[in-house]
Amino acid sequence: MNGKRTVIIGLLGSAKDAGEGSDRWKRWRPTVDICRHEELPADRFELLYDPRFASLAVVVAADIRSCSPGTEVRTHTVDWQDPWAFEEVYGALHDFARSYNFDTDAEDYLVHISTGTHVAQISLFLLTESRHIPARLLQASPPPGMGSGAVGDYRIIDLDLSRYDRLASRFELERDESVCVLKSGIATRNAHFNELIEQIEKVAVASAAPILLMGPTGAGKSQLARRIYDLKKDRRQFEGPFVEVNCATLRGDAAMSALFGHVKGSFTGALKDRPGLLRTANGGMLLLDEIGELGLDEQAMLLRAVEEKRFLPVGADKEVSSTFQLIAGTNRDLAVAVRSGRFREDLLARINLWTFHLPSLRERPEDIEPNIHYELDKYTRATGRRITFSKEARDRYLRFASDPLSAWSGNFRDLNASIVRMATLSGGGRIAVETVDQEISRLRAAWGAKVGDGIDSPLLSNLDRDLLETIDPFDRVQLAEVIRVCRCSRNLSEAGRKLFSASRQRKGKVNDADRLRKYLARFGLEWGALREK
Repeated sequence: MNGKRTVIIGLLGSAKDAGEGSDRWKRWRPTVDICRHEELPADRFELLYDPRFASLAVVVAADIRSCSPGTEVRTHTVDWQDPWAFEEVYGALHDFARSYNFDTDAEDYLVHISTGTHVAQISLFLLTESRHIPARLLQASPPPGMGSGAVGDYRIIDLDLSRYDRLASRFELERDESVCVLKSGIATRNAHFNELIEQIEKVAVASAAPILLMGPTGAGKSQLARRIYDLKKDRRQFEGPFVEVNCATLRGDAAMSALFGHVKGSFTGALKDRPGLLRTANGGMLLLDEIGELGLDEQAMLLRAVEEKRFLPVGADKEVSSTFQLIAGTNRDLAVAVRSGRFREDLLARINLWTFHLPSLRERPEDIEPNIHYELDKYTRATGRRITFSKEARDRYLRFASDPLSAWSGNFRDLNASIVRMATLSGGGRIAVETVDQEISRLRAAWGAKVGDGIDSPLLSNLDRDLLETIDPFDRVQLAEVIRVCRCSRNLSEAGRKLFSASRQRKGKVNDADRLRKYLARFGLEWGALREK
């Protein structure tokens, strides 16, 4: 009816589909019977079978062709030793689904679940429910008079996916694989970050609503967005592309045209139609990094495009449509931007359904070592050169990198650049102590040039703006550093020891925690509130 080909995927029933001689046509054989329905013409039948029943598969395939000449039969072996072993059966069917080239634009798929063991039927159900197999379920039933040779009945079941979330969540192994994808395969150790990624994985798989990723520059927002896209595309939730744009690069009239497109002749220089990035992202994902840099006019247009999936290109008289999932990234506090009139409150409300704050590198000291390994492996893949640290050089670099006073102002971009520099300068494939010492000096010099957290520092963004304006720039720098150390410390005493490490040696009686508590109180701050933020 919709012009697409109908493809049935089903398991050979070793008992139900069996039969000898002409008498086999008097029996109800589900796989053959489903192809005898004139109102359900199958263009192709993908017949899955255990190699031990290869001869039966040949007979069944021939019988399908006999009763339905227009049906092409393709056979596939699914090898398992125990048809009642859930992990084994699910794994074999999962491998089939991942290797099969589904074409949902040209074909409709039906998964026949009337044959096979109950374990196989459950596995097919779950793979269909999770969209590993983009299909509807097909359930056959025998005719009233068994042995009469009459055609049975069937029912097509279109799953309501939202009803089976609990069932799907039981497959911890697959969820762990998805989390690993989002972490780029890095064995991160920071408990807060791992919990955050698990939450993002659940949302990414279950929702197409906008996602807002907040965090400092270089924290990995755009890389995470790309991984979310890869995860959803692997689940066949996307057919369209991944489109990324840094909103900080969009200025003036060019911003409207880049995002929403334009028609030929709409302004000087518009020599031909331009679809725009929103239309390019149709059926896929659009990442608007640094969304806080968008102008208010573009924000208004974007709000309608997200809510109604429609917008008006520059100079056009007719609206166009585009369906995409939006991921927005920002290193700004958008709530502060709303209060200052730089960001629309209604747009923030629309994209704020799922908001995740990515921590900075220095807030994840446990993850520095696995990320160093990741960067070295990435360098090897890019250059073909295998680079390692000498033991002493590795220990020295790790001590420096994990030190709470190491700024890492560019976060993972700083770390990537640092590893690339050391790897490039290392002859013989080994990073030496001298190379590490040179790199440490280079980083300290670069970070020293950037010292001076001002009123717009992310570390101070949660403080009352009126209060900040009463604090001297000199004191803002000190306060920002105190907040940073507090967030990297397990308790108030540890933070005090780091901040007063020199002066505490000259005091007879030391109470670093009380000293720090009084300092924070001058600015209306409390330790607990800092740790929560």
